[in-house]
Amino acid sequence: MRHQIPGLHSRHQDSETSVDGVFLVRVERASYRWHPQKPFVELRLVILQPHSFLDRSFFSRLYCTERALWKLHWFLRDFGYDADLLNRDQVDEKALLNLRGVVRTSHKILNGRSYQNLDSFAPAGEWEVLSCESIDDEDAQERPGDSDGL
Repeated sequence: MRHQIPGLHSRHQDSETSVDGVFLVRVERASYRWHPQKPFVELRLVILQPHSFLDRSFFSRLYCTERALWKLHWFLRDFGYDADLLNRDQVDEKALLNLRGVVRTSHKILNGRSYQNLDSFAPAGEWEVLSCESIDDEDAQERPGDSDGL
């Protein structure tokens, strides 16, 4: 049986659902996923700031391989994860819920699949400074011909 689904062939929907930039987020869901080569923690993050993205959410992964543990540690530290659990090398999915922090995200398409990357992290308390820097960076990119060379 065949079904007509309008827009199925269109790939522009990925760009509409992806979010790139610097955001204050809250962990809404976290789950450890075992994979033979690349185990990972899957996160659903809800955007709290800026207000233009309020309540939008996205999924991302933090891999748990030996080479990628530095990034998972960075995330846990900056989001205020329980230091005692971290020192015991334990990740408790329930302890991750409602943690807040700042993320810089980017969107990548690889082999036809869309991925939301977490590029960097900061504690939630640094949101005001980082959001201002992000706006300044965007303004500078929009004005590349300024006479002062900045």
